[in-house]
Amino acid sequence: MERIDPAGQRQRVTAAPDVRNLRRRYVPRSKTLKLTQIGNSVGVILPKEVLARLKLVKGDTVYVTDTPGGIALTPYDPSFDEQLDLGREFMREYKDTFRALAK
Repeated sequence: MERIDPAGQRQRVTAAPDVRNLRRRYVPRSKTLKLTQIGNSVGVILPKEVLARLKLVKGDTVYVTDTPGGIALTPYDPSFDEQLDLGREFMREYKDTFRALAK
């Protein structure tokens, strides 16, 4: 899977990182992240270890989704994963047809 970064470069995208254990592995429990005023919005500054783990740079888009265990922060669009799964299911269902058409 590939994504286009803000500079227009293609980047290979692998499976989303396991964000359930992100806090435990990359942000020490004693570390506190504070909310800060950014213009008319409020934001949180992510430590460079978290940015490196998520392979994020300034200007990247992140997605926040609700999960049973809280929220997940990921650089991958969850709706794109759903579309990709539907496409794979479609390809499996019609694989014989695609093989016949490829001849």
